[in-house]
Amino acid sequence: MAGKLYLCATPIGNLEDITYRVIRTLKEVDLIGAEDTRNSIKLLNHFDIKTPMTSYHEFNKYDKAKSLVESMLAGKDIALITDAGTPGISDPGEELVRQCYEAGIEVTSLPGAAACITALTMSGQKTRRFVFEAFLPKDKKEKAKVLESLKNETRTIIIYEAPHRLLKTLKELEGVLGDRPLTICRELTKKYEEACPTSISKAILKYSEKEPKGEFVLVIAGKPEGELIKEERQKWEEMSVEEHVEYYVNMGKDKKEAMKAAAKDRGVSKREIYNDLINNE
Repeated sequence: MAGKLYLCATPIGNLEDITYRVIRTLKEVDLIGAEDTRNSIKLLNHFDIKTPMTSYHEFNKYDKAKSLVESMLAGKDIALITDAGTPGISDPGEELVRQCYEAGIEVTSLPGAAACITALTMSGQKTRRFVFEAFLPKDKKEKAKVLESLKNETRTIIIYEAPHRLLKTLKELEGVLGDRPLTICRELTKKYEEACPTSISKAILKYSEKEPKGEFVLVIAGKPEGELIKEERQKWEEMSVEEHVEYYVNMGKDKKEAMKAAAKDRGVSKREIYNDLINNE
């Protein structure tokens, strides 16, 4: 009988943020896959967990996942932990999960700490809809592409950042997104935890004068829907009404449908479009 993969969330700072279920599971499984065994041994020692560990990280994730899958097919139960937080969130855990499902191995996730959710809930930003970007790409072209995709994002945006890159990232965000409301969360669950509601421009000013310290989560307000609608309408208003209607006629719509579509784009009634066309004949 095949074993099972347990994705075990570990604390992101405060060691009390671990569940009884995770502790029990880590003691009961045959092997623990850890992102950094040198870091994880401190956690295991704290909770008197004697289970052997093996390294599973970004640079060995494909081959090591195959090895771990073989062990589970042979009947071993394996737990996966990350340095901090929930495996699979901004770490290589997703590759092991994918290979497990391909091999028919059962996977379960034991919930617990996740920096992105912790930051979001304490940010004061809107929480109903959000997009999680983790760390932005290091490659300039790829980063530019991601930032451009966020330009008109109306959902709350969550980004992780290291202290030595924080100021540069804030400046890049301002250059693409403009000045937005922002909550900077730092050292979550730790002694010097902070959540500072501010704006991108004010954060740039602050960290231009003060060296950033700690691990950061940026929770950025999405673009207001009304602002997005206004920009779209302004784009159409650069056309005359006649050109706007003709645009849709050239797309294959009949005159009536074209007038209706133009009216919707401009936020006016179809009667206004009709009157404008008549007055300009």
